[in-house]
Amino acid sequence: MPENTPLPPSANPSPATAAQLAELRLTPGRPLLVVDADEVLFYFMRGFERHLQANGFYFNWSSFALNGNVRRQADDTAVSQTELSPLLDHFFASATDLLDPVDGAAEALAGLAGLADIVVLSNLPLHARDARATALHRHGMPYPIIANTGPKGPAMAALLRHAPRRAAFIDDIPRNHASVAELAPDVHRVHFIADPRLAVLLPPSEHCQHRGESWAMMAPHLAAQLSG
Repeated sequence: MPENTPLPPSANPSPATAAQLAELRLTPGRPLLVVDADEVLFYFMRGFERHLQANGFYFNWSSFALNGNVRRQADDTAVSQTELSPLLDHFFASATDLLDPVDGAAEALAGLAGLADIVVLSNLPLHARDARATALHRHGMPYPIIANTGPKGPAMAALLRHAPRRAAFIDDIPRNHASVAELAPDVHRVHFIADPRLAVLLPPSEHCQHRGESWAMMAPHLAAQLSG
């Protein structure tokens, strides 16, 4: 999903994220694949645009950011940061389980599940976690979901304390790659943005090792990283 206001970095996951990680059971000795959800497994912007249009707003597509791009249909004025947060909360509460799956994601993950444990690490409100789990199962991706807040390096580092060093991470947000690079530098980082309208607005993250173009193309690359 597009970036919102950056949050301050931390070396530790939030208490809510840490509690979810404590419940996770990984297979000893297996590689680990950690996957974002919005614009990686689900088309966030397609659903968000539908939600905006139904509620009197639209997305301007002037940059890879939510802040400043959400505008009112009535007078074309931008929604403020203060107004954007409850709008996003309402979207996650009402539409998380309605998002379209990204083409080829379920098939690619099904193949990679034979090589690695798979965990979905998604920045969304904790109240939307069950809806996201429902959507994952509905679309053939029955993997554990962690509802994270803030940059993802702390959660990735915490996962590696219970998993081998062979791990890969997929996300669309550059600051998450920077966070993982800082706190879990051995992780192979793949930058992927499913919606082509967003992808053209952002170059590959300087903190990733690979920019993915589709799940069909990423799957063999990830298989090599996780089994090599």
